[in-house]
Amino acid sequence: MVDPVVAGVDGSPSSLEAVEVAAREAALRGTGLRLVHAFGWPSVHVPPGVPPWRHGPPGLREMVDGTLAGAERRARAAAPRVEVAREVVVGEPVTVLEIESRTASLVVIGSRGLSAFGSLLLGSTAVHLAAHARCPVLVVRGRPDATGPVLLATDGSPAARGAVEFAFAEASLRGADLVALHVWTTRTERAYDGPADPPFVTYDEDHLREEEERVLAGVLSGPARAHPDVAVHRRLVRGRVRPTLIDASAQAQLVVVGARGRGGFTGLLLGSVSQAVLHHARCPVAVVRSRPA
Repeated sequence: MVDPVVAGVDGSPSSLEAVEVAAREAALRGTGLRLVHAFGWPSVHVPPGVPPWRHGPPGLREMVDGTLAGAERRARAAAPRVEVAREVVVGEPVTVLEIESRTASLVVIGSRGLSAFGSLLLGSTAVHLAAHARCPVLVVRGRPDATGPVLLATDGSPAARGAVEFAFAEASLRGADLVALHVWTTRTERAYDGPADPPFVTYDEDHLREEEERVLAGVLSGPARAHPDVAVHRRLVRGRVRPTLIDASAQAQLVVVGARGRGGFTGLLLGSVSQAVLHHARCPVAVVRSRPA
């Protein structure tokens, strides 16, 4: 049985949109959907296993139940055949969802949450969860019902292997093309011929492009053989990583990035590039951590 898809729910419009996406993702995978409301009540200590409404104000239980019931209706409308479970978990949203990710195939969250106790994603929270979740994290943002190919941002590093495999699997599930985007520059550590070379040496551009093409082809070869149904379009772009990825997301239905890259110009996540993509991409973003060695 495939692990369930988990959706973080706080009642905000963003989280309800994420619930719909999560339901469709569960349907594609042939698995169930768990709707999780993380309950953190800052002024009251709630013992583990004790319903939070025992220590909260009147009407709290009805409010929480109503939030989850509304989310379940959205999920069932989006994917009627998916089995839906819902749960209230006491704890901070990031901690709760990180624990949920240990037994999930995917965690789906909105890009903006509520500012009160139930908030899910407010800037740094998205980055933190993407960095620490044990399964891929899909942040729903950008254009509603985005269409186009799956966009894979790859830097050729071993740490990005999980993102490559996930992107191929997503493209296959969605029946979409895959655009593998590799942004390069004449200033790259692969340009060094030996340890005595000074940093940031500029080499022959044609030679460097050929090397980048070789790296990209090597990264894609194995997953491409495993997913012969996916049409792959390789794109090498000389330029700056962040604006190139953000611009390319305007034509994509999903951007897939790894959780850690090589660093420097071509490093992808979780540094400034990850934050830029999570906050400014024009379609949903999936962040995939590298697998432990």
